[in-house]
Amino acid sequence: MFRNRVTQLLGIEIPILQAPMGWIARAQLASAVSNAGALGIIETSSGELDAVKDEIRKMRDLTDKPFGVNIAQAFVRDPKIVDFVVEQGVRFVTTSAGSPTRYTPQLKAAGLTVFHVVPSLAGARKAIEAGVDGLVVEGGEGGGFKNPRDVASMVLLPLVASKADVPIVAAGGFVDGATMAAALCLGAEGVQMGTRMVSALESPVHAHWKDAIVRAAETDTVFLNRAVGPGLRALRTKHSEELEHATHNVMAEFGDRARVMSLYFGGDLEASIALSGQVAGRIDAVRPVAEIVRECAAECLAILERLAAAYPRTN
Repeated sequence: MFRNRVTQLLGIEIPILQAPMGWIARAQLASAVSNAGALGIIETSSGELDAVKDEIRKMRDLTDKPFGVNIAQAFVRDPKIVDFVVEQGVRFVTTSAGSPTRYTPQLKAAGLTVFHVVPSLAGARKAIEAGVDGLVVEGGEGGGFKNPRDVASMVLLPLVASKADVPIVAAGGFVDGATMAAALCLGAEGVQMGTRMVSALESPVHAHWKDAIVRAAETDTVFLNRAVGPGLRALRTKHSEELEHATHNVMAEFGDRARVMSLYFGGDLEASIALSGQVAGRIDAVRPVAEIVRECAAECLAILERLAAAYPRTN
């Protein structure tokens, strides 16, 4: 259904990537995404590399389709992380939360395809100079870790696309076929989905978190840590509202693993920070990954076809 540089580089049918969310982007979810014809990605931001290795092994049993691994540099400081990824037989890597110059040369020398996550035009230029194969251009409306000086996808994506000649995957605000079509119109060749995948049936998080996403309004996220960085976009809860204007670094919240696990898998939304993008306000049901991916792809193509018919080119 799609044929562009992203599908060709990654060997996938549908140019949708699943975001590499800590503790969430593991084999159960990632294999469902890959089996649906898109690209599942295994996380490393949890820092649990032994567990990650097991998850990659599980992927081999759960899918014969391509998948990738993310190297979240701020959270994985092991100098052998490139060797670790190469040894697992992974062929595609996204790098994030750090400089693209740190690992790109090693990854490229090992024959891997590398996309770097960028929140700004300056970051995109630096990544291209480092030799990446593509970019994940991440708008500030997305969930998770953000540039404190956030820029919306509607501004950032066409800006970067106008200055870059590498393939772009758009992240931040993408949830369905309409937003995917918009991303393609703005210069991307694929999209990455995070919050939509957190809420999916195959997501391992507790049902309370999924239900909170389904109930959320478009205004039900907060932006944390703006003063000190890295920024964080999360679901609005009593706890996250208390942290919204904190002057200390709220990243310390993730240092208490027991509280994180209580939220992620125990369902206590006040125990820690439930990362989420603004698209939570557009998600109205918990649905299987295959249904999400296939419907998104079909809707995207139908919209592009309809627009082409409604606005024919005239000479």
